[in-house]
Amino acid sequence: MPTSPVKTRIPLTSFGHLITEVKRQLFGIEAPASVELTGLRKFFNSYTLQGRRNCVLATYGIMLATATAYFMHRQNKKEALKNCTA
Repeated sequence: MPTSPVKTRIPLTSFGHLITEVKRQLFGIEAPASVELTGLRKFFNSYTLQGRRNCVLATYGIMLATATAYFMHRQNKKEALKNCTA
C-alpha cells in the first residue's frame, strides 16, 4: 500500500487545515505573519479566523444588498405599471 509523504497531525474532517498542512509540508509554503499583511489583506485573508469571518460577512452583505436592490426595483416597476393603467 502506498504511503503519503505528508504526516498529518490534524483530523481529516478539517479539509481547510489539511490543505494548509499539505502546502506547508510538500511545498514549504508558510502562512505570513500578521505584521506582514497590509491593506485589505490584513482584514480579508484566508490565514486567520478573523479574516475568514470577514470574507463570509462581506459575501453575505453583498448578497443581501443585491437582493434588497432587486426587490425594491421590482416593487417600483409594479407601482409604475399600476399607475399607467389607471
